[in-house]
Amino acid sequence: MKKNFVLAAALTVLAMAFAVSAQKAPADFSGKWNLDLAKSKLTDREKSSIESQTVTITQTAADIKIETDTKRIAPAGGAPAGGPPGGGGGRMGGGGGAQGPQTFALGKETTTDQQMGQNSVPVTAGSKWEGSKLVTSRSFTMNGPNGEMKSSTKQTLELGADGKSLTITVESSGMQGTTTSTRVYTKG
Repeated sequence: MKKNFVLAAALTVLAMAFAVSAQKAPADFSGKWNLDLAKSKLTDREKSSIESQTVTITQTAADIKIETDTKRIAPAGGAPAGGPPGGGGGRMGGGGGAQGPQTFALGKETTTDQQMGQNSVPVTAGSKWEGSKLVTSRSFTMNGPNGEMKSSTKQTLELGADGKSLTITVESSGMQGTTTSTRVYTKG
């Protein structure tokens, strides 16, 4: 009888431990983050065009919104390089591609039509959790004057152990080939 009681108690404790670990909330990336250029591994193009960058993330249980504000290095002529002044450059995590904030449904994929030039193009975007990391993706295929053009971007967001640093690894593939950059941010 005593063995049954001990076994039942042990199983109850084990079940409670699983329930607590299953309820653990995923990482919350919310906040304003400042790019640490010295710790980041940027592409050559990004190194020559980004003076500073701030990422503001708003996360709810349903989605994550990533807004990027990039200050560009002005070339000799005075006009900012690589995009509009103060613009996000927009690629997820910043740096080129689509303009404006990016919003991703957490844990699922959606397809919406977006206007690109004179074309309405179906764009697929989504996110998934890989442990405490969040992986977002965005892709589209469109026909242009030079034929079919495919573009895809995947970014992996990961908080540092102290919660005061954020690493975003961006993998982009398109007409100019494939690039990867690793951006390290500190909480602002």
